[in-house]
Amino acid sequence: MKSQEELRAGAESVPAKVEGGDFGEADGLLAPAFGLCFASARRPVCLPEIGAGRAGRSPQPTETFPWGDARRFNSYSAYFGRTFGGRVQKVAIDAGFTCPNRDGTAGVGGCTFCSNAAFTPSYCSPAKSVTQQIDEGIEFHRRRYSRAHAYLAYFQSFSNTYAPLDRLMQLYGEALAHPLVAGIVVGTRPDAIDGAKLDFFARLAQTKYVAVEYGIESCSDATLRAVNRGHDFACARRAVEATAARGLHTGAHFILGLPGDSRADLVAQTEIINSLPLDSIKFHQLQIFRGTPMEADYALHPGRYPAWNVDEYMDLMVEIVRRLRPGIIVERIAGEAPPRHLAANPWGLVRNEQLLTLFERRLAGRDTFQGELYKG
Repeated sequence: MKSQEELRAGAESVPAKVEGGDFGEADGLLAPAFGLCFASARRPVCLPEIGAGRAGRSPQPTETFPWGDARRFNSYSAYFGRTFGGRVQKVAIDAGFTCPNRDGTAGVGGCTFCSNAAFTPSYCSPAKSVTQQIDEGIEFHRRRYSRAHAYLAYFQSFSNTYAPLDRLMQLYGEALAHPLVAGIVVGTRPDAIDGAKLDFFARLAQTKYVAVEYGIESCSDATLRAVNRGHDFACARRAVEATAARGLHTGAHFILGLPGDSRADLVAQTEIINSLPLDSIKFHQLQIFRGTPMEADYALHPGRYPAWNVDEYMDLMVEIVRRLRPGIIVERIAGEAPPRHLAANPWGLVRNEQLLTLFERRLAGRDTFQGELYKG
């Protein structure tokens, strides 16, 4: 495995060509597609098809983009291939954390959109030890992704730095002691981190892979207030900068379609995202989950929420990615949750792999690519 310093050097310095689709997270994004199929997604996109473009403007099939392969965006799967030399699967863990905007520290009630049950695998439970959850998660994924040769312990539910440092040391130490765990991915909030915790992660990163992933959700303070986020964007910037300054892999999560964020706002905020020292990014379309405050608000004020169909969302993603800094690894372009959790499900049974295929076809059809309009 490469060091954190080598990883942060950027994809531009990596000449290797890596093929294959995006790796799944804990919920498994490469499960066989079923249900609704797009006419444009009936066959996989091959690299020659993706690489084709006008002469003198885009790399040809045998050439590469700056991140080292012929895909039109800087993909998470290729990053894992470069970093670990093969497939690595995330195994989700619920370590029993909560959030500062649930317990009264920053607010109560949590974010209006949040439903952890919608993306937490069935084997996850804080009643089980970290080791047991890893063992069961590995067995779960082996039935679906037998090619994985190593695993990342993904501390996913709630804010996974919102505890005293000695508690974090015990939990993450247990995860990294597992013989099949190559590293950890820590999902958390920008207001649940401090220098001592980041220093601890930096020490771990000297010998293991460590990524810290922040839920930022929007660059607009008005939008963050509207969804009861409990922190502003300046807080997110401080956390990202402090994390990157320690050489840690730094990721962020954004939700597209929150009330108050227009399509133009979401395209324009890409410039702000580019100014953050991020290594990777996840984009999710807004999903309205049952039992959340947002479900009630949606029922009363449906006009506040965008009603994008899949084609419209793909067009939005293309415009964002065209402006996105080439060195940022795109981990996800959309989210997926079991239909039983959704209060509104306008896309039907569309799987993430279908969306990814459609996205790559849209990039190829428009002969565009990540960073085409980036002004660095």
